[in-house]
Amino acid sequence: MSNHSFRFPKPPLMDVSKLQHQNKRKVWFLSLILFFIASTLLIITSTFSTSSLLRAYAFSRRRISPRAAAKPRPKFVESKLRVTETSKEPIPRIAYLISGSRGDCESLKRALRALYHPRNQYVVHLDLEATAEERMELARFTAEEPSFAAVGNVRTIVRANLVTYRGPTMVSNTLHAAAVLLRHGGAWDWFINLSASDYPLVTQDDLLHVFSTVPRDFNFIEHTSDIGWKEWHRAKPVIIDPGLYSLEKSDVFWVTEKRSMPSAYRLFTGSAWMMLSRQFIEYSLFGWDNLPRITLMYYSNFLSSPEGYFHTVICNADEFKNTTVNHDLHFISWDNPPKQHPHFLTTDHFDRMVGSNAPFARKFGNNEPVLDRIDSELLGKSSPDVFVPGGWFRGEGEMIVSGNGTELRPGPGAERLKKLITGLLSAQDFRRTQCA
Repeated sequence: MSNHSFRFPKPPLMDVSKLQHQNKRKVWFLSLILFFIASTLLIITSTFSTSSLLRAYAFSRRRISPRAAAKPRPKFVESKLRVTETSKEPIPRIAYLISGSRGDCESLKRALRALYHPRNQYVVHLDLEATAEERMELARFTAEEPSFAAVGNVRTIVRANLVTYRGPTMVSNTLHAAAVLLRHGGAWDWFINLSASDYPLVTQDDLLHVFSTVPRDFNFIEHTSDIGWKEWHRAKPVIIDPGLYSLEKSDVFWVTEKRSMPSAYRLFTGSAWMMLSRQFIEYSLFGWDNLPRITLMYYSNFLSSPEGYFHTVICNADEFKNTTVNHDLHFISWDNPPKQHPHFLTTDHFDRMVGSNAPFARKFGNNEPVLDRIDSELLGKSSPDVFVPGGWFRGEGEMIVSGNGTELRPGPGAERLKKLITGLLSAQDFRRTQCA
């Protein structure tokens, strides 16, 4: 062995700059790998999310009908408000409001008996001026009368309203009764407002028989846009009806300021007594285009608003202005020019009443003798305390309530009424007088 020891060769010194360059390449390569991994995960997640959305969209497309997808339903309450379709029943049904005040209880009961028919609906009302005893007597009568109880078509407004003559509370009372009839009265075709001083000149069999052939969207309402002297005496003055806020009945009073005529709608005036279609009553209560409410607020300060409110609403509503028949179906004896109150009718007016062919007349005093003559000669009644004979009632002891009153026995009154209605609907100026 050599005396010299073996020595490993020294490694060459590494270039520092080269080492730093290699380290940077490693860091860059590692960052690139991490970027590709994150991008891949992001793409996969997006793909699954998009697929889920597409599947959900496709599923919703399958569930939505093409019609609904093409035209989405509006989110307004007005879209749910529609007038009821006219009845297809061959015989119509009438809804009556019969109202009165102090001292009218017996007259109201007599009028109700003369107007009663099991097909119809009735609301009776004595206002707050009537005594509590009168209102209780009316409620007892409607509850205990066997025919009313058997059919269930007579309702008494127990919580009485305060009604001011010539004031808007007469309109609110009419709307109240109409609302009660819509809610509880079932199916009916026309609404008629009467007072205890009104009385029929034809039987209900006569009335239902004739109106079986009349279009049920027609509204019998006497009206005109020629308000004349009423512009200065009723439209421009501003009145306050105490019945809107007081429990004590008193007359309306005037405000000193005057107002101008409305420009948003035309004013119409006419008779306070009318026969209105169910469709128009629904419109007046629901008012989906707001005209009835705006007009009601205007007429809350209008003298004798019952002679203008419904007339103005119907003639400014495009949906109803061509459904009017310019007649109130009443015989009324007026002064010429007419004053605020019509004449009380007596036997001297009997022939004129019959000759008018109208189904109703007013104004009658309590137990006026001419009412007995109407009972015996026009209605076939033997007494004020019995019902009018007809298909549902053959006389005392032979009452037929079953069958819902579909059997009618029209008499001479039907011929008179038919002559009136035919003349109104066939007149050459029928269309020309609609809301003119």
